[in-house]
Amino acid sequence: MSTDSAAKLPTEKQFLGHPFGLVTVSVTEMWERMSYYGMRALLVLFMTASIQEEGLGMTVAAASAIYGLYTGAVYFFGLPGGWLADRLFGSQKAVWYGGIIIMIGHIILAIPSEYSFFIGLIFVVLGTGLLKPNISAMVGAMYTPDDQRRDSAYTIYYMGINLGSIIGYFVCGWLQVNAGYHYAFGAAAVGMGLGLVLYKMTGRHIAGILEKPTQPLSPVAAKRAYMGIWAFVAFVAIVAALLMSGTIGFDPTFVAQNVAVIIGLVFLGYFSFIYISGGLNGDEKKRMLALFLICIASICFWAGFEQAGSSLNLFGRDYTERMMGTFEIPPAWFQSANSIFIIILSPFFAYMWMALGKRMIEPSYSIKCALGLMIMGSGFIVMFFAAQIAASGLKVAPHWLITTYFLHTVGELLLSPVALSAVSKLSPKRYAGQMFGVFILTYAMGSIVAGLFAGRFDPEAVEQMPDLYLQITFFAMAVGLVLLAFSFVTGKWEKLATQRLRRSNKRNPVVYNLRAIFIALFRRISTE
Repeated sequence: MSTDSAAKLPTEKQFLGHPFGLVTVSVTEMWERMSYYGMRALLVLFMTASIQEEGLGMTVAAASAIYGLYTGAVYFFGLPGGWLADRLFGSQKAVWYGGIIIMIGHIILAIPSEYSFFIGLIFVVLGTGLLKPNISAMVGAMYTPDDQRRDSAYTIYYMGINLGSIIGYFVCGWLQVNAGYHYAFGAAAVGMGLGLVLYKMTGRHIAGILEKPTQPLSPVAAKRAYMGIWAFVAFVAIVAALLMSGTIGFDPTFVAQNVAVIIGLVFLGYFSFIYISGGLNGDEKKRMLALFLICIASICFWAGFEQAGSSLNLFGRDYTERMMGTFEIPPAWFQSANSIFIIILSPFFAYMWMALGKRMIEPSYSIKCALGLMIMGSGFIVMFFAAQIAASGLKVAPHWLITTYFLHTVGELLLSPVALSAVSKLSPKRYAGQMFGVFILTYAMGSIVAGLFAGRFDPEAVEQMPDLYLQITFFAMAVGLVLLAFSFVTGKWEKLATQRLRRSNKRNPVVYNLRAIFIALFRRISTE
């Protein structure tokens, strides 16, 4: 969108001093997140539930591996989704088409069939890959680069995301317990449908905002791109048909292991290519090495954090006391704690960074990420003691899980926005966009590793759970300590970028740093 068109938006209909198009985008995203998180909270529960309970009767290992592949694929397909919008049909159409595909996926999930379940997941992955990166891009496109309302706009957008996730957890979680899984999946379809209706009804408020591709392909290249899309769709359809017919087998754990290796090799290969052959000077190479350690921390963090939808979800269902008088707490409701804590804690963290900055206390990215990783790991110390209670044959009080989710949220707010801010500052500027794409791969790898690790939780061997949770704690703490040790060196390398940015920016460095963290936080949110 041109600067001129962005500058005209404030004269149009306003909402809290913002273009009314922000409401269109935020409400659409709210309902999309309602459908996504509401359904995601039930995946492992549904796959591991017995056939008599309307489930698929899978083992925990298979279900967790599929969950990891699903969450990893959602992150991964955001990369081609953004490219298609930039080159072929613009963000507005990408959001519309993606929402339709997501809704179709949830409708298919609502059909009681094993085959429909996997087909539905494929639709949701592809649709989310189209919608998610592009709807967040539309928020920034409503403002000129120097518009001071950008951070406030992302705050409103961010509230929509968390409100949608809370609605999804509560609505779909309640329906799962009281009506059945397929009614819950159907509710997710209704949520996405509401978002699409509101998106179309208020579409006039986003007229001109990323309606067309920002870097359109030539007619010949566009034709080839569309042929590639249809070839990919045909390939997915053929593979799905062969799997359902039993012509080829599918071992979820084996596939997840190999996909994690492939994504890891792509990450290492691309990172190494830029480092070795990117024409970087000495300072840029040092900053890249500092960024590499932060990427490793990101992978490890999400491998632990994403236990929320798998092992912790199963713990909430099977070993947590969920009866409050005559009311049964749906297992999915526990996961809403993360969204609730984010809403409560985000203003505190924003103020904390500002207060530290005023006192000229500015920990390095490495230190912040190390602390975030270790605090996340401390959540599993809580689960270690909770699992010991469960191993004794007793049900565990809900506050154990809630405390774990609180610590995980604190770790997320320390690491996630800071890591993305590090990518924006430490990456060589000519490779900044590509490095954000490479960094997203850390989410995908972490999610898949989380699924593989969760597969080791055997519900029939509850006595093994304390040690498994303790392993996650030791792993997170060890990586965090290594990162802290390296921070004495990498912290100096990071300042090479900070000093350069401050010299080139005349604004108050405290305000600039807070702004960068805000923007990084919402970039992270845009990939969820």
